[in-house]
Amino acid sequence: MPARERIVVVGASAAGLTTAEALRREGFTGTLTMVGEELRPPYDRPPLSKQVLAGEREPETTALRQDADLRRLAMDLRLGCRATGLDPAARTVTLADGDRLRYDGLVIATGLRPRQLPFGHDLAGVHVLRTLDDALTLRTQLLSGPRVVVIGAGFLGSETAATARGLGLDVMLVDVAPAPLAGQVGTWAGGLVAGLHRDHGVRLRMGRGVAGLTGARGRVTEVVLDDGSRLPADVVVVAIGSIPATDWLAGSGIPLGDGVLCDSHCRAAPGIYAAGDVANWPHPATGGRVRLEQRTNATTQALVVARNLLAGPGDATPYAPVPFGWTDQYDAKIQTWGWCPSGAAVDVVDGDPGARKFVALYRDGGRVVGALGWNSARALREYRGRIGEAAPLATAEAEPER
Repeated sequence: MPARERIVVVGASAAGLTTAEALRREGFTGTLTMVGEELRPPYDRPPLSKQVLAGEREPETTALRQDADLRRLAMDLRLGCRATGLDPAARTVTLADGDRLRYDGLVIATGLRPRQLPFGHDLAGVHVLRTLDDALTLRTQLLSGPRVVVIGAGFLGSETAATARGLGLDVMLVDVAPAPLAGQVGTWAGGLVAGLHRDHGVRLRMGRGVAGLTGARGRVTEVVLDDGSRLPADVVVVAIGSIPATDWLAGSGIPLGDGVLCDSHCRAAPGIYAAGDVANWPHPATGGRVRLEQRTNATTQALVVARNLLAGPGDATPYAPVPFGWTDQYDAKIQTWGWCPSGAAVDVVDGDPGARKFVALYRDGGRVVGALGWNSARALREYRGRIGEAAPLATAEAEPER
């Protein structure tokens, strides 16, 4: 085991906290420091676009651990403190307050920042949704009964639209993609998601980009689409994806691209590892690099990172998970294992899509690459082992993606 005496974890969300806990469980007794940009202790993000936004959960219920649990980790928890620089040669992390943290082991778990439109964010009523404070601010505005336009129909945008509609609001969902979640589950399943939203009264404008936002007296009033049409709006939620939070690493020499570029052991440089949404590493199942924005990955990757950070030469563990993700919208729980790309052939192997209770497998090049379950958690588990299987499927329900 390397002689680690000072480990710094930059990022105080699920990946950072899990790393800190795993380090202690693995026997690390040295100085442990965790740096978090937000003032709040680590909390869970998936409920923000659903139960918290709907007012069904109080903010304190999202805390990942109680204060006593954090104290047992015997770590220096620096909240409301932003990392601004890294010097791998000197092994120091610089903070916004000018402090420098020395380390002999570093974990980068800084997650994501919301991607913004190139216009309109100076208008009142225009929101992004990443933090608990974002969710609480948006929740307050939804209580006034506004007309809502959600820009972006990925997981976050679709969930936000479903939550707003569940509050009885007038909701429009806009995306350049042909269907909601098309980038996550393909256009076939995305079409079913579109039907789900329409059945609940959400109006969709798919295949349309946003050309501008207009306002009056400093507040948003319309969303202008690329075909010239105008959508009245009192509240606009921008959910067009996220950017890995790596700006503080500029000039450090740490390899950056779409996130922190790591090796198969999640190592970015000697003594430096990355975990969670910010980590980008080679995955043997894809033949290339992946970066996963999934809650489950934040935990499982952090466990491997902690183990590898403390491992001796030759004892590091490659990280090659089968990704797992989910989304809850209205009465639908949609879960995925592996990858569900557009262009794959989709085979329904259990249940009935018309009844919105089914399992589908995704084939690419004759190999099963992913599985999707719609209100079928138990059945989906039975098909997880099929991922990676080379044998072609032969079912009467095969539906090639278009």
